[in-house]
Amino acid sequence: MRLEIKPAGDSALLISFGELIDEEINGRVHAVARAIEEAGFEWLVEVVPAYSSLLVVYDPLRVAYVEVETAIKPLLSAETESFRGRFVEVPVVYGSQYGPDIEFVAEHNDLTVDDVVEIHSRPVYRVYFLGFLPGFAYLGGMDERIAAPRLERPRLKVPAGSVGIAGKQTGIYPLESPGGWRLIGRTPLRLFNPSKEPPTLLQPGDRVKFVPIDESEFREIYQEEWGEGID
Repeated sequence: MRLEIKPAGDSALLISFGELIDEEINGRVHAVARAIEEAGFEWLVEVVPAYSSLLVVYDPLRVAYVEVETAIKPLLSAETESFRGRFVEVPVVYGSQYGPDIEFVAEHNDLTVDDVVEIHSRPVYRVYFLGFLPGFAYLGGMDERIAAPRLERPRLKVPAGSVGIAGKQTGIYPLESPGGWRLIGRTPLRLFNPSKEPPTLLQPGDRVKFVPIDESEFREIYQEEWGEGID
C-alpha cells in the first residue's frame, strides 16, 4: 500500500493510500479517520474519507501544517476495521420514466435492457463512502460490462431515489438535485431523512443488494416511506 501525505490548500492535509478501489484500502481509510476523530485534536475541523484517501481539515489559526502532520503520523498504523456494516436490500423499478437512460446503457454496451437489469442487480455492493449530497453512497463492485459515460449536459433535476451509472460506478441520488449520471431506475426508499438518527439510510461499510420490483410495488413502498403518493 503506497502512503503519501501532502498539503491540500492552506487548511487541509491529504493522506493517499493508493489509487485502487479496494475494500482493504478503504477499511484503512476509515480506521485512520476514526483514530483521528477519537484523538480529540482541538484544531480538527473534519475528516473526509473517500475511496482510497482521507482529507484532514484543520484550523490554520490554531495549528501549523507541520504540527498536524506530526500529530497524525502515529495514527496511520491504526488497526484496519472490517466495516462490513449491515446488509441492505434496495428495491428498484428499472427503466421507463424511472430510468430514462437504461436503453442508452444497453446499446452502449451491446446488451439488452434485461441484461442491464440482471447485471446491475446481481452483485452485493459495498458502500465505500458518502459524499456529493447528504446520504449519497458511492458503491463499489459494479460489473464493468454496464459502464457508461456521464451525460454531456447534466439534468437540472434528478428525482430523489434515482439509481444511476457514471463510468464504472453506480449510486443512488438521496435528494432531488442536478446530476449527470445515466439514470437506469429508481428506488422508493427514502435515503435521507433529517428527522431520523442517523439521517442517512446507508453508511460506510454497508452491503447493498438491488432488488428489481414493478411499478405497483414501487408506488406502494413509496407511499409508506414518504407518506404521500407519487404522480
